[in-house]
Amino acid sequence: MTITSYSNAVLNGNETHTRKKLPYAVDGFGTRAIHVGSEPNPSTGAVIPPISLSTTYKQDGVGNHKGFEYSRSGNPNRDALETALASLEAGGAYALAFSSGSATTATVVQSIGPNAHAVSVNDVYGGTFRYFKRVASETQGLETTFVDFENADDDTILASFRDNTKLIWIESPTNPTLRLVDIPRIVSLARSHVANPLVVVDNTFLSPFYQSPLLLGADIVVHSLTKYINGHSDVVMGAAILPPHHLKLAEKLRFLQNAHGAVPSPYDSWLAQRGLKTLHLRMKAHGINALKVARALQRSPYVKDVLYPGLETNPRNALAYRLLSPHGKKFVDNLKSVTDEDGVSPDSEGGFPYGGMVSFRIRGGAAEANRFLTALRLFTLAESLGGVESLAELPAQMTHGSIPEKERSLLGIGDNLVRLSVGVEEADDLVRDVEQALQVALHDADHV
Repeated sequence: MTITSYSNAVLNGNETHTRKKLPYAVDGFGTRAIHVGSEPNPSTGAVIPPISLSTTYKQDGVGNHKGFEYSRSGNPNRDALETALASLEAGGAYALAFSSGSATTATVVQSIGPNAHAVSVNDVYGGTFRYFKRVASETQGLETTFVDFENADDDTILASFRDNTKLIWIESPTNPTLRLVDIPRIVSLARSHVANPLVVVDNTFLSPFYQSPLLLGADIVVHSLTKYINGHSDVVMGAAILPPHHLKLAEKLRFLQNAHGAVPSPYDSWLAQRGLKTLHLRMKAHGINALKVARALQRSPYVKDVLYPGLETNPRNALAYRLLSPHGKKFVDNLKSVTDEDGVSPDSEGGFPYGGMVSFRIRGGAAEANRFLTALRLFTLAESLGGVESLAELPAQMTHGSIPEKERSLLGIGDNLVRLSVGVEEADDLVRDVEQALQVALHDADHV
């Protein structure tokens, strides 16, 4: 497999600035994360790129510049971050960094034009659902059909397509029920239809480390960089990455982004690039910790069911393994020969790390869930995910509150569904925290 380790930055919507090919094509994920887009400064020798706060750039003659004119259209820090992102998302050639994940979604949806039709996975992030149903429907006449891509048969999915279907939106795993979508299957169905819609995959939950949707046939991969790629809960950003054959589409997205100004600041771009340098290390730790927490939840008498595709008992475990990126699969396979200080392998109980997100249904309802969440010591009750610290939330009342109650119920997002973003703290400490909070929420409450 050949990894594209450089990008062609699309500037000002119609001008392509091709960088020198960097010598990282055969290097591993972590090596590229640290080096691509972060070459020593040729003027000073600085190992870490400086932050360029200038809003404008000197031209030696009209239109004769060094690749930058005005910071909304391009900035050295954003440029460096985009180079790194295109390298890390296997199969990527063009990357665009946005001011937020929501801005990324909005720009991609705007690119398909007016009066189009989209098909989206039904268990979609609440903000994406809101944009489809309450913004794009009014501003560009978009109609959206929501389909259970995990369980629907081919005929049902194909029946949802129309002649004007221009976009297929996938999240896998979905948020917050961690359903899995067979991405190559959906791509194949899209290609077989006369409309040949673009297939977009939101890869936020797994990051480029565990999943490579472009290698699975997707046209665009989007991320909330706020989450795992930045990884430190101090930046709000988004990104879209495209494969080499989508230069024209990349130019269109860049034009739209420049026109409405959905660009990140130089400092945020610098922070996000700093964060992604350790993405491979963090994702391994997130995955190992999440698997241990999921197993502890599965053992608990206070838990109704656990949603984590990495568990061997999960009905989609085999699909999860099949969807792993090449580097993610290598990590998972190598774990079989690794043991901790007690001589125990992370996969000795079966299963494998599959990202850091774990959802579960606590026995009881909203009252028990709220007691659990407020009894946690190390997991902070907060929205968002993907930081080094562990977070916990109640989707029905927090991140997915914008979805009507009836639709939440159909998706399995009840008042007893708790979502955990498992951080990179010591795994044993996290397990103890979850176990004591469950004890407080159910056992101790029954004896008050």
